[in-house]
Amino acid sequence: MFKAIKKWWKYLGAKLSGDLDKRADPAVQLDQALREAQDQHRRLKEQAANVIANQKQSELRLNAKMTELEKLNTNARQALIMASDAQKAGDAAKATQYNSAAETIANQLIQVENDVEGLKAMVMDSTQAADQAKAAVQQNSRLLQLKLAEKQKLLSQLDQAKMQEQMNSAMAQLQETVGDDVPTLNEVQQKIEARYAKAKAHSELAGSSVESSILEIEQATANVEAQSRLSQLRSELGLDAAAAPTAVEQPKPAEA
Repeated sequence: MFKAIKKWWKYLGAKLSGDLDKRADPAVQLDQALREAQDQHRRLKEQAANVIANQKQSELRLNAKMTELEKLNTNARQALIMASDAQKAGDAAKATQYNSAAETIANQLIQVENDVEGLKAMVMDSTQAADQAKAAVQQNSRLLQLKLAEKQKLLSQLDQAKMQEQMNSAMAQLQETVGDDVPTLNEVQQKIEARYAKAKAHSELAGSSVESSILEIEQATANVEAQSRLSQLRSELGLDAAAAPTAVEQPKPAEA
């Protein structure tokens, strides 16, 4: 029973994780990834700062021991000189006192020399660690800059993808029927074109009728003028007017 519950819990977690990945905003995920990278870089810098600080402290301790060593060397020499001077002056007590002081200083000198050697090794190790820490910070900084540049590139691609998706959606809506009682754009376009073509046809027919009437009137006017001209020529020639063909009587214009 416990195994079944555990298995179901793992499945549910995987399913929720998959749903989250599908629904998550890529821009938000990019920000999260960059924020995590920046946090890691900050932690790396803090660790490197601690390593470098340790190296600096080792150098300070070494410098202090070197100063102490030089001082002890000076004091030991001075004690030996003073012991020799006292010996020459016949002051055995003073000579013994200065020799004893020189011996004590010599013991301190040996201890400080050992400390100096240990500090030198420590400084070398800490310096190497500090150099490695600096190199790691520089390398990680370059990687972070590359990630920032990659983020801008991915955001630009994401914007282009969103624009293309919106365009595809708009084009799909133009081609699809919104509902059973709502025509598509193509159907509306066909209806408009059909109405326009029909209206254009009626306009052309109406124009043809008016033009035919005008032509008939012009033709009748031309016939009247021609008959009038022929009558004038016959009169000038003295021809019998009866010999002329009977002209078709034209309707008289109505008097105003």
